[in-house]
Amino acid sequence: MTNSDFEIRRPILVGDTADVYLQRTQTILRNEGVNPVVTIEFAPERPGLFCGLPEVKGLLARILPETGSEVWALPEGSDVDAKEVALRVKAPYGSVGLYETAISGILSSCTGWATAAQECVLAAGGTGGKPVVSLGARYVHPNVAANLDYAAVIGGCVSCSTILGARLAGVTPAGNMPHSLTLLMGDTVSAMQAFDRHMPQEVPRIALVDTFGDEVEESLKVAREFQEELRGVRLDTPLERGGVTPELVKELRARLDLAGFRHVEIMVSGGFNPERITKMIEEDAPVSVFGVGTYVARYPCNPFTSDIH
Repeated sequence: MTNSDFEIRRPILVGDTADVYLQRTQTILRNEGVNPVVTIEFAPERPGLFCGLPEVKGLLARILPETGSEVWALPEGSDVDAKEVALRVKAPYGSVGLYETAISGILSSCTGWATAAQECVLAAGGTGGKPVVSLGARYVHPNVAANLDYAAVIGGCVSCSTILGARLAGVTPAGNMPHSLTLLMGDTVSAMQAFDRHMPQEVPRIALVDTFGDEVEESLKVAREFQEELRGVRLDTPLERGGVTPELVKELRARLDLAGFRHVEIMVSGGFNPERITKMIEEDAPVSVFGVGTYVARYPCNPFTSDIH
């Protein structure tokens, strides 16, 4: 990954997103002729999975002088303790002081998202367990959706739903179809037929099966239509209808197997968090892939504070 993969927007560079008191401090110090070399250390409020360093490096590459500055940091994706220094920047204050807000914000948000994703991945069995995919982009502002997806992959998700997030993380974006496609096409089979006609063959054929009818019957209809071409089905049953439960997954698996569709995988999504994932694992629900969205998107940031030495 190169630092330039992350876009550093002009409002950040000119300081429009900085706390105003940092702008005022810069003005005062410039007029006073004061610009000492300082060491600024950034540390989180609580333990977590350190994330956001490539974006910070991209910013620092734009603002630090070519000589006379040093940067040290923990590796991206490292476990970090509360109050542990994760990033240290040594440079003339005038070149870096204005950007304390941006650096702290990047690390705070990304570390929070990565930590949330890691919790879900660990609940699913960790490395070698059930794959987890990030579906949280729709729950954050579009300016940071890709950053969330990138952080989720750092946290252990195998993929994510946005193209830019996947590009930043070096993975292939994941996603089958929204409920809107099924509604617009009139039924699940028609939606999958249209999907199959127009999507490249390398895109897995995974049908969303909870829009109109019973999930099991919808799955069997699609499986009969596509046979070996069908990679899997996704359950996203809303909580108003009982949600996706271990019992539903087990029933679907049994019915698919009885009909000769043992190859069809079952992906689940819709409000999954570490507790619900753990319940699925403990009850041996035959889930192939977990999709997580709101848990990662709503996870509180891990506030990074900065201190000058």
